[in-house]
Amino acid sequence: MTLLQFTFAILLLLCTPGPTNTLIALGGYSRGWAKALPLTAGELGGYLTVIIPVSTVAAPFFTAYPAALLFAKAAAGIWVLFLSYRLWNSERTTGDAGEISLGQVFVTTLLNPKAVIIALVIMPHGGLLELLPWLGLFAALALLAANGWILFGSVIGRTERFEIKPVLVRRVAAACLVVFAMILTSSSIQSLA
Repeated sequence: MTLLQFTFAILLLLCTPGPTNTLIALGGYSRGWAKALPLTAGELGGYLTVIIPVSTVAAPFFTAYPAALLFAKAAAGIWVLFLSYRLWNSERTTGDAGEISLGQVFVTTLLNPKAVIIALVIMPHGGLLELLPWLGLFAALALLAANGWILFGSVIGRTERFEIKPVLVRRVAAACLVVFAMILTSSSIQSLA
C-alpha cells in the first residue's frame, strides 16, 4: 500500500461515523473544543492498544481462528449498548453520567471494529521498528479526525440559530449507538450462519 493509499484509507475509516466518533462529538458538544481535546488521548490509546499487537503478533492468530473476531464484535456490541443505555438515561441518574470520560472513549475505541480492520487490513504487518513510521502517520491522522469530530460537536453545541437541548443530543447519540451495536451483532450472527 502506498503512502497516499494508506492516508486515504485511514482517513476514510476514521471519518466514518461510529461509536467512538459519536462519543468524541458528544464530548465536543458538552465541553467545547478545547476542554474535549483530552478525549483524543483515549481514542489514540485505544486504537494503538489494538493495532500494535495485532499488526505485529496476532494477525496470523485471527486468520487461523476467525471465531476470535466474532467474540471481539460481540464484546463491542455489548459495550456500545451499555453506553447507549447510559446516555439515554443520563437525565435520571445522579452525578455526571451524561459526561463523556476519557475511559469511556478508550474502552469504546478498544472494542471498535475499526481498530481490528486497521490492524489486519490497512496497517502493514511486521516488527515494531518496521511499523513505527506507519504508526506515527496513523497517530497524526487519528488526532486530525478526532479533532474534526470534536469541532463538529462543539459547533452544534454553540449554534445560536436554534437551540438544541442537551437531552436531545444525548438521545440521538444513544440511538446512533444502538444502530452501531445492531450492525455489530448482526454481522456476528451472519458470520455464524
